[in-house]
Order: sequence, then structure tokens, then C-alpha cells
Amino acid sequence: MPTEELHRQVVIIGSGPAGLTAAIYSARANLSPLLIDAPADADKQTTPGGQLMITTDVENYPGFANGIEGPELMIEFRKQAERFGTEFLEEWINKVDLQSRPFTLHTDSRVIKADTLIIASGASAKWLGIPGEAKTPNGFGGNGVSACATCDGPLPAFRNKRLVVVGGGDTAMEEATFLTRYASRVYVVHRRDKLRASKIMQEKAFRNEKIEFVWNVDVAEIVGTPEHGVTGVRLRNGADGEHFTLDCEGVFIAIGHKPNTDLFVGQIDMDTVGYLKTNGHSTSTNIPGVFACGDVQDSVYRQAVTAAGTGCMAAIDSERFLDHLPVEMPSGEEITIEGEHITADRQLIITATGEIIQNEPMPE
Repeated sequence: MPTEELHRQVVIIGSGPAGLTAAIYSARANLSPLLIDAPADADKQTTPGGQLMITTDVENYPGFANGIEGPELMIEFRKQAERFGTEFLEEWINKVDLQSRPFTLHTDSRVIKADTLIIASGASAKWLGIPGEAKTPNGFGGNGVSACATCDGPLPAFRNKRLVVVGGGDTAMEEATFLTRYASRVYVVHRRDKLRASKIMQEKAFRNEKIEFVWNVDVAEIVGTPEHGVTGVRLRNGADGEHFTLDCEGVFIAIGHKPNTDLFVGQIDMDTVGYLKTNGHSTSTNIPGVFACGDVQDSVYRQAVTAAGTGCMAAIDSERFLDHLPVEMPSGEEITIEGEHITADRQLIITATGEIIQNEPMPE
């Protein structure tokens, strides 16, 4: 099958609040952005539209006094991006080359050239790495173990059952509260004696009569049978090291997320967890022309509204970067959008006012 080649001024990876906001701003700037997103895949935990596609009520996004369903919000984001001319492509990106310009992205059927690249690939749920957690037949994943309550909680397998939620942050509290719609009992298992969740999320969970907290324990193993799925979790008491089993019929892992940055290892600066590093008050990375926004670079706030905000910033940063790119003329000299002339030997810059200066890097 022949490989198609595309060349775009702005390519955006990811279609969550950050990626779609970047698309809206880029499209309105007449940059005709191409947005690439991974196909829906349960095993790889990918959903076009990002994590809000697996979230129920969104009550804290400005502009919706009565709240809005996560999927509905993302559909509106996408419609707005489409309205201004964003081009969408749903494919897996297998490899990227950011060492030369234009940047090159490889999918199974296309080679995509990008003058600027906006990375908004988000983050995925973390797993404990304990026995019984893996996908069937090696564990009970898909047979009583999940990392998404809103995806799987309404399923018949979890209705009127005793369920365990592992974690102590906002995600765990949201998952536990949501599951009380269907479960007979929800146990929140946490390795500490207090939660990391925001105060409002804690209070919501504490008030729920269906939620019970199990403190200072680690989950050592998820147990069950192939026929019946999950039957319990083996817990280790953090104080004395003793093990005991908590009976349940489902386990939901809610211990945080890992940024989706494997494609960029060795090419873009990251922190020890894998979040992309951005410079100062911008979304620029260590590679000129590559920008990062949303959960892929934010390990602190991780909200839909902040992701959208950084998506806006990335689009503006990308537009300004393109505005400063030189245009090559037949004479060999280059002219920037601002009217500066760079001589063919690249030794001199002639400003728009006629001033001649040496083309040398500024001293630090």
C-alpha cells in the first residue's frame, strides 16, 4: 500500500480539551491545523476526546451553571474546531522525528510533515502491577478489574455488588461516588490514614452512606476464579504487615495517571515521571517549534479548564513561531514576516528600517 505524505503548518496530537482548544485557535488563525488522535482502544485505554469522554458530570467547567456531561462537552469542543476548518485524522502514530525541520510523524499509512507540532496527548491511568490485575487470562482485567468506573460501573457484572476502589485522590473519590449508583457497597482502600483528594470531593464521599473507608492498607493481590471473576482483594496492614482478605466482586484502580509521552523519549526534555517540560510562561519545549499543553505537561492542576487554557497558549505560541519563520527568496536571501532580510550567506540581517547587524547569537 503506497504511503501518503501530508504537509501542514500546524499538527496537533490529541483531542482532549487541550488539543481541541489548540485546534480552535489555530483554525481561527487560518493555519488549517491537522489534529491526529489515537483510535478508541479498550486495552490501550485510548478514547478520542480524552479523559472527559469517560467522565460523567462536569460541574466545574465555566459557562455551564447546571453542569454538563463530559462526552457532551467534548462533542461541543469538536464541533467548534470543525466549524473553523480543523482537519481530523484518527490513526496511531508509530514514530516521530523531531531532529530536523519540518518534523516528521509516521503512521501505518502516512508520513506527515509538520512546521510546528503541538503535543496534547494527555495521560493514561496507572496500574498497581500486582497479581490478578492483568488482562484475562493472566488476571482479572475485563473480568472484574477496571480503571474506569464510568466506563464499566453500569455493567450488569457490577450492579448490586460489593466493589473496591483503590486510591485516595480526586479520581478515586469521583469513581467511588459514581459507583454508589450501582453497587450495594463501595470500599475505598487507601495506603494512608488521610486522603489526598480536594476537600469538596472528600466531603462528598464521606457523606455517602454506601462508601466505607479502609485505611493504612496496601493491595497485595486481586483474587478470584475464571468462572466467577473477582472474589476479593488481599490487603496488607501497613502497621503490622498482617494480610487479610476483603470480599468483593469488582476492583477499580484509581491511583493516578502517567503522561502519554513514550513517543518522545530521547527527543524532548521530560521530568522523572515523563511529563514534558515547558519553558517559563510558555508552552514551548526544548525543541523550537514543538509545544506541549494539557495533562501531558501538567502534573499539578490537571483540570479540563487549565488544559483548555494551555491549549490556547500553545496555539498562540505556534502562530507566533510561524510568523517569525523566514521566507526564502529566489535571490537566496530570506525575508521574515517582520520584514527583516537575511543575506544568502546568513552573515547579515537587514532590519525593516535599513539597519545592518551581524547575524550572531545574542550573548547570554
